[in-house]
Amino acid sequence: MNSLFPSEKIIFDLPNAEIEYYPNFFDAEKSKMFFEKLLNEIPWQQDDITVFGKTHPQPRLTSLFGNDGKPYSYSNIVMQPHHWNPLLMFIKNEIEEVCFENFTTVLLNLYRDGKDSNGWHADNEKELGRNPVIASVSFGAKRSFHLQHNTIEDAKLKITLENGSLLLMKGETQHFWKHQIPKTAKSIAPRINLTFRIIK
Repeated sequence: MNSLFPSEKIIFDLPNAEIEYYPNFFDAEKSKMFFEKLLNEIPWQQDDITVFGKTHPQPRLTSLFGNDGKPYSYSNIVMQPHHWNPLLMFIKNEIEEVCFENFTTVLLNLYRDGKDSNGWHADNEKELGRNPVIASVSFGAKRSFHLQHNTIEDAKLKITLENGSLLLMKGETQHFWKHQIPKTAKSIAPRINLTFRIIK
């Protein structure tokens, strides 16, 4: 285990979920460097999304990288992957040492300010299979991450995702819980989020 690995791990006791949080998975210096490289070198795009019959620009920028040219689909958007670059491969390898998975794909999200968001959803697309493992890494500004159980009304959780943090969602989480990054009226700097997953 090298110096990048965190000393702190938080495990949340929630029904139908396995969620682990590492607040300082990457240190501040490396996280700042990673953020700047990702911001400037990733081919960001903004797709249109249709919600309740209305089409509008997605409230964030995205990019997809992965193996074997496998596309990823969500909310009627089909994304084609770019080839892995060295930085994403490095981050992927570090995460895989902790969660013992071999991720095929990463979806990147750029939240430019507090107006950018990600509405309530679950990462339960059929190409992810049953009980998918989702590894979410954050660089840049802190953002609030909300979770809500689908049927247990008072089963909720809010996590402040720190710069350099890693959030793992495993087991039944995606089948019983939904999550979001809500908008905020606060003046907030950009955040980049990498969500690693396995496309079957």
